[in-house]
Amino acid sequence: MSLREVSWQAVVARRMARHQLAAPATGDPAAGETADVVRAMCGAHAQVLSAAEVSVALRIEGATRVDVQRALWEDRSLVKTLGPRGTVHLLPAVDLASWVGALSALPTTPGAVPEYMRMTPEQIDQVIAAIGDALAENDLTVDELTDEVVARTGSWAGDLVMPAFQTYWPRWRQLIPAAANAGVLCYGANRGRNVTYSNPHRFTPFKPESAEIALSVVLKQYLHSYGPATPQQFARWFNVTPTFGARLFTSLADELEEVSLDGKPAWLLRGDTDLPDEPARGVRLLPYFDAYGVGSHPREMVFPGKAWDRALARGQAGNFPLLLIDGIVGGVWHQRRSGRKVQVTVEPLGKLNQSRRRALDDEVSRLGEILDAKPDLTIGEVTVGAHA
Repeated sequence: MSLREVSWQAVVARRMARHQLAAPATGDPAAGETADVVRAMCGAHAQVLSAAEVSVALRIEGATRVDVQRALWEDRSLVKTLGPRGTVHLLPAVDLASWVGALSALPTTPGAVPEYMRMTPEQIDQVIAAIGDALAENDLTVDELTDEVVARTGSWAGDLVMPAFQTYWPRWRQLIPAAANAGVLCYGANRGRNVTYSNPHRFTPFKPESAEIALSVVLKQYLHSYGPATPQQFARWFNVTPTFGARLFTSLADELEEVSLDGKPAWLLRGDTDLPDEPARGVRLLPYFDAYGVGSHPREMVFPGKAWDRALARGQAGNFPLLLIDGIVGGVWHQRRSGRKVQVTVEPLGKLNQSRRRALDDEVSRLGEILDAKPDLTIGEVTVGAHA
């Protein structure tokens, strides 16, 4: 039986709708809509937290950065932690059981840590337990957490053995990702310029799901947001080997439907295979590391022609804010804030017709609302390089 053929145009329209970029969500940010939108994005990249706030707010009608901050630090419906690819993400608090179960199940590379930095399995368990206990009541800076971990384990945990920024960090710090994946560490609100860490169980007690269930949940969420997709594309997004990705797809074969995208196989979740009849329309300004650009494949079709060289950094997405035209990358942009004003420079890679120019004006105005700033738009070259 021949595979159902799906068009790239329909795939783009589906993803734009799923990401609330075709039309923003209309629910109340204070009543769970913020977490729902982040779930629909399969997590919001938050290495640059201010960019993550814009990413989420632009997907909810009338929302601002303040609404996202409230969800993160007051309502606690969002958690800032380490997510896919070991990068900082905002994740829905109610989904932590799945994310923690999946991330802690990922294979590690034996011998990747130099021998002089290593810990025994028993020491690793001690440090992770110590981190969770130390953060059980208060948010702590990294220096405060060092004191607590050493006090609970031993001086060996504080040995300065990790080369970092022309200095050395204590041994225990290499386990921050493992502690996050174990669900006992997340980020707290900054204390001045100092990063703090917290324990998510203080706000959302949960029990991690089994690896099998959790991995299937994450794959299904990914396909909901980015499907149709291939095992290789999922593996790249989740930072696992292609073999691991293929094995996970195979384990869920009965729940997946294979389709043909421009003559190549891809998969959707069975029962979730509807595609829009109308193409994506509109102009969107996506900030640094927005999930849509980072997670969407095939990369050469999302970033066609000039966009490949201008909007990617050595093939990596996220390092430039993106101008989306009808769901496809059509330029880059940059913002520079000064007091209550924000200067927005947009560099289209082609000529904007009148309707798209008006749509861009509207998008810049919406950005100003999100930032609570008065925007000023310039069409011209963006001279700022890629974000590291």
